[in-house]
Amino acid sequence: MRKAMRIAESIAPAVLWVDELEKSLAGLGSSGVSDSGVTARVFGTFLTWLQEKTAPVFVVATANRIDSLPAELLRKGRFDEIFFIDLPTASERAQIFTIHLQRFGRNPQNFAVEDLARRAEHFSGAEIEQLVVSGLYAAFAEGVELEQRHLVATLSETMPLAVTMREDIAHLREWARTRTRPASTSEPERQGKIGIV
Repeated sequence: MRKAMRIAESIAPAVLWVDELEKSLAGLGSSGVSDSGVTARVFGTFLTWLQEKTAPVFVVATANRIDSLPAELLRKGRFDEIFFIDLPTASERAQIFTIHLQRFGRNPQNFAVEDLARRAEHFSGAEIEQLVVSGLYAAFAEGVELEQRHLVATLSETMPLAVTMREDIAHLREWARTRTRPASTSEPERQGKIGIV
């Protein structure tokens, strides 16, 4: 941890991205018997650095289960703001489809992207990416170029996590409603919901 912080400071100004922060602190709630308190000491070092660093290192972290993070990590001065990122809206989903079609060398204008976005209502950005990948596999298996029908078929065969884990998503949205700031502007489709950190 100390080495990582020194590297971040040595290349400053920099943005330090910590993905799925709660997983790196997984052993924090234990008694200290299993790891001799190593996790607690590493966490303490990170907290102190967040509070006292003088180098221009802007720290951004993501968490899927923010309610499992210790309160002392979330206070102002360590992380100054908590944003909630919900599932993408229809226009955001259309943009995500466009990005991934282009990324895989396909012209988005050859697809009814708005129709795909409408059909993918409960899909996350990562799930939309995998829809495109699966569609490419299906087209390859047929020996043809990717078509709208491949993506539609993949959509109809896929159950998004927001449906599978509906209760967890609802709990997270309720938790975030009064504790966070929305990461994107509200659209009618969101119906006042905020989203996932």
